[in-house]
Amino acid sequence: MTIGQEYSVLGDWFIIHFTENNGMAFGFQFAGEWGKLSLSIFRILAVIAIGIYLYLLSKKRVGFGPVFGISMIMAGAIGNIIDSAFYGMIFSNSTYHTVAQFMPEAGGYSSFLHGKVVDMFYFPLIVLKQSEMPAWIPDLIFGRDGYFIFFRPVFNIADAAISTGVFWLLLFERKFLKGI
Repeated sequence: MTIGQEYSVLGDWFIIHFTENNGMAFGFQFAGEWGKLSLSIFRILAVIAIGIYLYLLSKKRVGFGPVFGISMIMAGAIGNIIDSAFYGMIFSNSTYHTVAQFMPEAGGYSSFLHGKVVDMFYFPLIVLKQSEMPAWIPDLIFGRDGYFIFFRPVFNIADAAISTGVFWLLLFERKFLKGI
């Protein structure tokens, strides 16, 4: 797929939308090559720390809930690490007009730990067109394109795992979190 290309799965409710994320959630990134390398190293260190913490929790025989939530966070982090570590090495650069080539002769578009993360799931749950709304609704809630879209982020399975783990802990494991 080219950057921005999309396929409708369930009408306007579920769309596969190809984009590449240079850094963190919502496209935030640290400056340049060193920023990307720092983010990748931080992710690796965080996964190691989470792994050690999960090991210690298993020794304490902590229940399923906290282990599930923390494991989901760790699994998502590992998924994003794998994507950013290897994606740039095995694919050529994607553009709005060309599809990335798998295993190009000249090599990928970046080196180890400097690749992008592919995001593809898009669930625009509520879409309102500014021109169809009453005049009393403030213009600032509409994007530059003239649309208000509830849940605009495009994400991947790893991001969903991290979010699920965090929400699980916040919603169902408050007692555990208070004991930390």
